[in-house]
Amino acid sequence: MPKGLSIHIGINEIDETRYGTKAELKNPENDALAMAELAKANRFAPVATLLTKNATSEKVTGALKEAADQLTAGDMLLLTYAGHGAQVPDKNGDEPDRRDETWVLYDRQFVDDELHALFGTFAEDVRILLLSDSCHSGTVARDLSLFLDDSELERGFDTSDRVEVRARVRALPQDVQFRNYQRDQELYDEIQRSVPALDLQDIAADVLLVSGCQDNQTSSDGAGAHGLFTETMLKTWKNGAFRGTYSTLHRQVTEAMPFYQSPNLFQTGKSTPAFLAQSPFAIS
Repeated sequence: MPKGLSIHIGINEIDETRYGTKAELKNPENDALAMAELAKANRFAPVATLLTKNATSEKVTGALKEAADQLTAGDMLLLTYAGHGAQVPDKNGDEPDRRDETWVLYDRQFVDDELHALFGTFAEDVRILLLSDSCHSGTVARDLSLFLDDSELERGFDTSDRVEVRARVRALPQDVQFRNYQRDQELYDEIQRSVPALDLQDIAADVLLVSGCQDNQTSSDGAGAHGLFTETMLKTWKNGAFRGTYSTLHRQVTEAMPFYQSPNLFQTGKSTPAFLAQSPFAIS
């Protein structure tokens, strides 16, 4: 009988002593807790739910290693992340745009090379479902009209409004990214040197990623209790009443989202069509 494990990460603020700002968000912890409940309802056993100060690079790495040690062919990991996304310069040449994407964990940025290397430690035919309600664009302020309603556009906004709007999307501002990389450049460069550039197709596990937006978009922190992507996905899921495949779920969530935020769906690793065609969150 296949087994399922789950890891959930939600970060409402980051360590000001490391980043120079708390970059506060309202809903990532709520997202992580909601996804932990969804996982429990679908018989996933919890490995960890890491909220804000507990969502450190060491604990995320440890949770993924623990899951890799326990899962074998046919098993499944549900991994969810809610928080800021960012980028650091690519130092090992594995990115065409010369930028490595990161999760902005509480203590430091978690480089995608690290995540891919950890995925590479999972046994062949383990399924990994990653839901990431974040984004990696630092261009938060380029088109504020996407995040303001008509009344806000008509009245204009002052500096305090800009800060509020910027905080409503889950992308670490470019100036913060730049300062953080300058401060910890030796650390981030060493991480990339120590983690071999991995051909994603060489990952033996079957990895399916559903992310909150396209690469050139930003993920909204939401006006209610959840990030916009997470809220829409939960509504579409209807506490398990949803019927369909991952492709169907992605399509229906996308149709319910605003035009400026389109969730992404792609596979890597073994990339079997069978995984994509399964009922969402089904372990067996």
